[in-house]
Amino acid sequence: MSAEYKYDIDNFEVSNDMKKNFDKDGYTLIRNLFSKDEVHKIEKTITEGGMMKHSYMIPDKDGRSPIIGLWQHPGNDVTGMMTRCEKVVTTAEKLLGVEELYHYHCKFLIKEPKVGGSFEWHQDYGYWYNYCLSPDMLAVFIAVDECTQENGGLVVLRGTHKCGRVDHGKTGGQQGADIERVELLKKQYELVNVDLQPGDVLFFHCNLLHCSGPNNSEKRRLAINVSYNEKSNSPVKPDICPEYTKLEKVSDTAILECQNYTDFSGKNFIKRGDDKLVDFADQTSSYEKSG
Repeated sequence: MSAEYKYDIDNFEVSNDMKKNFDKDGYTLIRNLFSKDEVHKIEKTITEGGMMKHSYMIPDKDGRSPIIGLWQHPGNDVTGMMTRCEKVVTTAEKLLGVEELYHYHCKFLIKEPKVGGSFEWHQDYGYWYNYCLSPDMLAVFIAVDECTQENGGLVVLRGTHKCGRVDHGKTGGQQGADIERVELLKKQYELVNVDLQPGDVLFFHCNLLHCSGPNNSEKRRLAINVSYNEKSNSPVKPDICPEYTKLEKVSDTAILECQNYTDFSGKNFIKRGDDKLVDFADQTSSYEKSG
């Protein structure tokens, strides 16, 4: 396992050691970046604030379906404060080694107990490649629930961000990496199970190969994945992917101060069938079916 770091509200910065490990492994794990109170507010916004009506299902190769809700812009609700706060954005900028990142898109990911499906092996840049010319991009995976191998937690191939982009194709209703290439890479790169507790955050490079299994447990798995793009790497095909828009950072107290759980103005949720970012199949989620 790569080095882990624990967030200290009074004494936290991206050290040279942290940056070195990110460059070597393709990811950095920071424990407790979000407090219990912050996690509670984030969960409340997603599950009670009305975001679920924008969700849809994305079948894996076995026909089991995780649930996704995807939006383009941060907005000013609790989840917007989460994606704009200094401890996320500035950390991401320093790890990637760029001066300025902007919000590319954000999504919540749910695997319901016993039925939630997998996310196949892929690189985020595997499909962003069609829109952005450079892999100067990064994802931030935020555990809202406990995310372990039991309920479909993350698995990464450590160091594979150095291997360049792997070809991607349709796998079930998802875009997945060339499995033959993945199997070859497994022989040379360490497979790491990334188990997270609520509030833990994994920062990872857009070329890092990763996946997550099905949820066969009795516990829900809810997480958020925020994607950031480097300022000068604005999409050459901006029909779906957001062009550069300056990201207005907020203080690390903004999540706890924010009381907006329901006004999602300006977020621009992606509808089923319009998700060219990942080319998921057009499915209707159980939440939509129930009302």
